Amino acid sequence: MTATIDRLPFTGDDDADRLLVEEPLALLIGFALDQQVTVQKAFSGPAELKRRLGHLDAARIAATDPATLDATFRERPALHRFPGSMAGKVQQLTAAIARDYDNQASRIWTDAKDGRDLEARLLGLPGIGEMKARSLIAILGKRLGVALPGMDAVMPKHPTLGDVDSAESLANYQAGKRAMKAAARAEKG
Repeated sequence: MTATIDRLPFTGDDDADRLLVEEPLALLIGFALDQQVTVQKAFSGPAELKRRLGHLDAARIAATDPATLDATFRERPALHRFPGSMAGKVQQLTAAIARDYDNQASRIWTDAKDGRDLEARLLGLPGIGEMKARSLIAILGKRLGVALPGMDAVMPKHPTLGDVDSAESLANYQAGKRAMKAAARAEKG
């Protein structure tokens, strides 16, 4: 991967934003945590987890006693609104990376044959559904320089975190997402 940037402006903290580019596992953990919390909280989690554990090694996280990892997530301030559940999700994600990708998260995209293969690999990860996979594809292609045959076929056509290149564009993205959710609720209601 030849990153075209040195950080992803998701957290407001330069070190946490750099970690998302420097350590592929951090980006994936951020996506695992990106549910029912702000983007800033979710993507700050990997840096805080690394600070607390002293590493971001998938195999070591996967092998951590679940109660110990749970306590690490619950330490104040908690890494997530639902620390116990998220500790389990991150442990499942890291176990899959350790087992299926030789403990190297970047192999998910560096070993992919094409866009469809990348999408399938992402969808095969615990905690990564269709929306998260599409956002990851956008970030990889638009921000991190991943170029695979057929990327256009799986690149989302709607705004995603892959379109965020500044704090201002993050605020605009989040406002648009809130409006979309409100419209969907109103339509149901």
